[in-house]
Amino acid sequence: MDWTPFEIAPGIRVGDESLPFLIAGPCVIESAELALEVARVVRGIADRHGVKAIFKASFDKANRSSVASYRGPGLEQGLEALAAVKAETGLAVLTDVHHPEQAAPAAEVADILQVPAFLCRQTDLLLACGASGASVNVKKGQFMAPEDMRNAVEKIRSTGNQRVTLTERGASFGYHNLVVDMRSLPVMRRFAPVVFDVTHSLQLPGGLGHSTGGAREFHPYLARAAAAVGVDGFFVEVHPRPAEALSDATTQLEPAELERLVAQVTAIARTLAEVGP
Repeated sequence: MDWTPFEIAPGIRVGDESLPFLIAGPCVIESAELALEVARVVRGIADRHGVKAIFKASFDKANRSSVASYRGPGLEQGLEALAAVKAETGLAVLTDVHHPEQAAPAAEVADILQVPAFLCRQTDLLLACGASGASVNVKKGQFMAPEDMRNAVEKIRSTGNQRVTLTERGASFGYHNLVVDMRSLPVMRRFAPVVFDVTHSLQLPGGLGHSTGGAREFHPYLARAAAAVGVDGFFVEVHPRPAEALSDATTQLEPAELERLVAQVTAIARTLAEVGP
């Protein structure tokens, strides 16, 4: 590896922890109340299983299938909701940014800025995120070879910010499907810590015509496979009532499903730590 362990968020180190950390929360901030409801769930699950957790939710989902799709409350209200989550639960928070000018204000609240997959080559956005001082999590584009993500990492590190992680979310071959090549995880981990995105790897982009579909029944299989390969973290979207979610309704997990998944992947990680990869 050509990176050294670092603190991705207060109290959460990457690279020398025996258990992968958890990034979890609803796809989008539907309301401040729902964000807090889910954050309490995430905190409880993490504490019960002895893992570090980061709350995630987006203030804007700019990449939606339909112009009529709900996008979120916007930057100002969204950051207020995330600040409330931090204050009440003590969880670090992550949120997406889509434009360079969003990076600095978002970093005043968010511990981690996330670059969406379709924007992973946008130099100005990557540089702005790096310059913000926050950790940066870059989603691997569905069109990117894993080794080519090194360029995105180097753009951010050129700002002096070494706290960069990469997230695998599958590759698209058209026809409303994504495929995860597990080889991409160790390939990218050579030059940055790697997170496996359970939720978006299950998407069927545009599969419902007006919205994205999903195959959420496969979530434990992909997550367990990634845990066996070895990753630094897991990204999972969770909602108390997934069918009513305003975004990613077909792939978000119920709290009980998330808890079972955390139990499974941490058991695999503990076994690997005992016997070696």
